[in-house]
Amino acid sequence: MMGEETQAQQIFQDTVREAALLAANGEAPPDRFWFFREARWRCLAAAAKGVQPEKGAHETADVSEQAPDQIAQLEPEQFAAWVSAAPEPQRSAVALYYLDGFSYREILSITGLKLNELAAAIASGRREFQAWLNATAPAETK
Repeated sequence: MMGEETQAQQIFQDTVREAALLAANGEAPPDRFWFFREARWRCLAAAAKGVQPEKGAHETADVSEQAPDQIAQLEPEQFAAWVSAAPEPQRSAVALYYLDGFSYREILSITGLKLNELAAAIASGRREFQAWLNATAPAETK
């Protein structure tokens, strides 16, 4: 989510430290998504201080049946770079859904989004990703 490994590791360590401190004081985190929410908010706060994704309209394309073949051409780092450059809340929604495999209900709990906001973030993310995918790994013509 951060796009920078050192900063992500620091945020992870700070979040683990906070959880350990809570547990040591007999105040265990309230639910199993606490860690993800806390880490996400820390990432958002750190990202707000750094370079921000460009706001505005991004190129979109209808999701293609050939997308799985196009994705197979990518290196994992390419997909991670695209996700890290997406604006919030799209970045969190796409990362949690596609990279971490959380259900919609779990993502809603982690992000605090409303269902329509989550649906819009994932739908726009898929269309923007398809446009990027078409430019990065064009589908083979048959």
